[in-house]
Amino acid sequence: MQADGQMVSQGLQSRYSGTFDAVNKIIRTEGFRGLWKGVFPNVQRAFLVNMGELACYDHAKRFVTQNQICGDNIYSHTLASIMSGLSATAFSCPADVVKTRMMNQAISKEGKDMYNNSFDCLVKTVRVEGLRALWKGFFPTWARLGPWQFVFWVSYERFRQLAGLSSF
Repeated sequence: MQADGQMVSQGLQSRYSGTFDAVNKIIRTEGFRGLWKGVFPNVQRAFLVNMGELACYDHAKRFVTQNQICGDNIYSHTLASIMSGLSATAFSCPADVVKTRMMNQAISKEGKDMYNNSFDCLVKTVRVEGLRALWKGFFPTWARLGPWQFVFWVSYERFRQLAGLSSF
């Protein structure tokens, strides 16, 4: 349904009139499994985002504090959260591209999907559009993830300090 917004903006008719209509049409045309199309790329993306943000935040904060760029304060938390957002974006963009393509792929007249799996989608995307295609939407994604990382990590650190827990 989210992709239908783009269709409507191009003057085309929306595929679904609402949530229940979408569920009914998907089950009728693609079967019950159609409701789960794209779940594996979504899980892969979630793994990459969390890996990028969690590992990078701790590493960046430790680097900033140990090299005495600044102490364990709002400045180190801000710097580490910016790096965390950048890292999470860099890791997640290829998975976002694959996930979006897997979820929006059209079924051919023979009833076959365009992509067999995430890896097939990744390979076909790189072959047709080049490696840079995997980072389409990098800056809008960073513009969304960056502020979230800042709010999350600065709040986390403040709550950690209020609870009297150590940083490392």
